[in-house]
Amino acid sequence: MDWDKLKTFHAAAEAGSLTGAAESLGMSQSAVSRQITALEGELDIKLFHRHARGLLLTEPGRLLFDAAKEISNRVAVAEARVQDSRDKPTGSLRITAPTAFGSIWLVPRLKGFFAQYPKIRLRLLLADHELDLAGLEADIAIRPWSSTQNDLVQRRLMDVEQHLYASREYLDQHGTPQTLADLDRGHQFIAYGPKHLAPIPNLNWQLTIGQESGTSPRTPIIEANTIKAMMRAAEAGFGLCGLPDYVARENPALIRVLPDIDGPPFEVYLVYPEELKGSRRIAAFREFLLEQVRLWQNETAQ
Repeated sequence: MDWDKLKTFHAAAEAGSLTGAAESLGMSQSAVSRQITALEGELDIKLFHRHARGLLLTEPGRLLFDAAKEISNRVAVAEARVQDSRDKPTGSLRITAPTAFGSIWLVPRLKGFFAQYPKIRLRLLLADHELDLAGLEADIAIRPWSSTQNDLVQRRLMDVEQHLYASREYLDQHGTPQTLADLDRGHQFIAYGPKHLAPIPNLNWQLTIGQESGTSPRTPIIEANTIKAMMRAAEAGFGLCGLPDYVARENPALIRVLPDIDGPPFEVYLVYPEELKGSRRIAAFREFLLEQVRLWQNETAQ
């Protein structure tokens, strides 16, 4: 089989549409359609059911997709090794991270990485779910949870604390709590919802802290399904919000409330595939990130 046609088929199967495949491959939609039609003609078999909402794999299509995915992974590893054989790190580096951590903490620091390694092209894949690193959906991940996949290299990047935050507008209107008991005296709360999808354990600790066992949690005035949206709600003056320090500590619009009261800490990990263990791009980003964490922690301690 022609690899170009197989690659086009693989992209269409992953995207679930001709439009998505065309965007990922930098081709026209008609060219993608012709490649897939030609592949179906060569194999004398239907690979997709076409309908208004996109493409669905047929049973033979699913079998071919599994094989194409394995080939694509091997090609990606080979390309990475070729790139890493050069004197200086170069090529593309796909980084996945949670939305809040990536957009608020990571992005402002990446300019320093680009200054050191201008030949590395960065691609951020921000999502609050786990991408398949073993399947090379990304090259390296920053995660506030330990990995559930095999064949991955994992190391702890940092320990993160959580605290209560609110806007000046909210505190002026409702008063600043001085004790945990004050939290139940006319205050409003922001929470993550639905809580079973939260990317960090115990993310809604602000609804129960200071309460006796068996007491019903405080009812939030607003819920949001991303930590960044929770931060924005706190900025807007909706109420008190428990946030990871990497989200709120550098935000001048937020004030730390009850500064001696800590929320539940959690660990953040750096994870990448075993196949990329010797990658110069991975090593360069890992060392840069560790230095940025060290600087941030030193600033926090001051």
